[in-house]
Amino acid sequence: MSIKAEEISSLIKQQLANYQDELTVDEVGTVTYVGDGIARVNGLDNAIAGELLEFSNGTYGMAQNLESNDVGIVILGEFKNIREGDTVKRTGRIMEVPVGEEMIGRVVNPLGQPIDGLGEIRTTKTRPIERKAPGVMDRQSVCEPLQTGIKAIDALVPIGRGQRELVIGDRKTGKTSIAIDTIINQKDQDMICIYVAIGQKESTVRTQVETLRQYGALDYTVVVAAGPSSPAPLLWLAPYAGVTIGEEFMYNGKHVLIVYDDLTKQADAYRELSLILRRPPGREAYPGDVFYLHSRLLERAAKLNDELGGGSITALPFIETKAGDVSAYIPTNVISITDGQIFLDSNRFYSGIRPAIDAGTSVSRVGGAAQIKAMKKVSGSLRTDLASYSELAAFAQFGSDLDAATQAKLNRGRRTIEVLKQPLHEPLPVAKQVMILYALGHNFLDDVEVEDIIPWQDGLFAYIEGNHKELLDHIAETGQLPDTDKMDAAIKEYAVTFKSNKD
Repeated sequence: MSIKAEEISSLIKQQLANYQDELTVDEVGTVTYVGDGIARVNGLDNAIAGELLEFSNGTYGMAQNLESNDVGIVILGEFKNIREGDTVKRTGRIMEVPVGEEMIGRVVNPLGQPIDGLGEIRTTKTRPIERKAPGVMDRQSVCEPLQTGIKAIDALVPIGRGQRELVIGDRKTGKTSIAIDTIINQKDQDMICIYVAIGQKESTVRTQVETLRQYGALDYTVVVAAGPSSPAPLLWLAPYAGVTIGEEFMYNGKHVLIVYDDLTKQADAYRELSLILRRPPGREAYPGDVFYLHSRLLERAAKLNDELGGGSITALPFIETKAGDVSAYIPTNVISITDGQIFLDSNRFYSGIRPAIDAGTSVSRVGGAAQIKAMKKVSGSLRTDLASYSELAAFAQFGSDLDAATQAKLNRGRRTIEVLKQPLHEPLPVAKQVMILYALGHNFLDDVEVEDIIPWQDGLFAYIEGNHKELLDHIAETGQLPDTDKMDAAIKEYAVTFKSNKD
């Protein structure tokens, strides 16, 4: 049986065609050093910054240092099973995390993988963790208030949707409590919340998650957690993963609140990486580059213009100070990036004034644009009242004979401080905040003993809800103060009732 030359030729062509289809070319490098969460690799000449790279054991890394003779890689996960001589393959993909509605209600690590034991997150969308922030023409002015439910913040340092407001203070002064209460207050406010826990103890994060679940806040919240035992690369990536998840919602016209708790620990992790990678001391390494580390993160918070859907990301970065020193390197960096700061004073905290907000140091550069008109009217004199009280209280310690005007200012200051106190996990609707601040500003509390202020306030809310609910509804729906005669009459009725019950 003879085989024709044409048949042999067609058979060879067919085999070559199939071979070409099956042929894949990967750029592969070799590990020359591994340790402390980083690896150095030879042979990846075409790797790009931020590219996702795959080790032979299935672990992923991210290209960070592109040098003439090797590539410095941060390892995203466990690195103990990686050895010198292992191969590393390029993926051609920039580092990305899964995003989408499916992330809501879940606790994930900085790679977007679930760590809450509730099974796989079935989302098909991803976004790169590094993305250019919206430009000036893509934004609009901050004009919508973000109600925290905390009287001292909503009245003195209001936050708007799209703003970046720094929360700063020493360790154990109530920073996380402000974040949790603000998230709880976003219920039914058309807001998606993202809580990024950086270097927080696993037990602490678990407690916060349970608190959010108890108050129904986990239904609109994503928790991104990197514990203290996590490798430095994950602590460094956690905030970027959080804002990337938030951007998916913002560019779909939704409003997002993101809390970074706290960026001091991210800076420490970045310092560790910079030292291990032996980055040159300048713009590329800590401390020189920590400003860029935080600015390119916080600049991604924005209020988009209407053409892009009008969505927003509001950022609340946390910074821990040492002995209240706001002039240290990292605090001054983040203060210069953000639109104001809420300073928590440890002396106030330990003296029982909680939340321990220092009105003199705290500021919001958005200000009245982030308040409803009713709140603007009732909170106008609060800051000056508190400032006068602080000065006079120090002076009054040295003299017993005070004139009537000074005594009146001291009494107003004491009552103002008492009104601004608030229990944990009890955020107040803005209508109720306006009601009590109106009563304070119009002298209805002048005859109430300081220790009776909180019971008086709680009774006022119950009385108004039961007998004059239309006043609260008017504030909530229009943002304006109701008729002042009706407000005065309702509060006078309650004051008489309170006094008779007390007597």
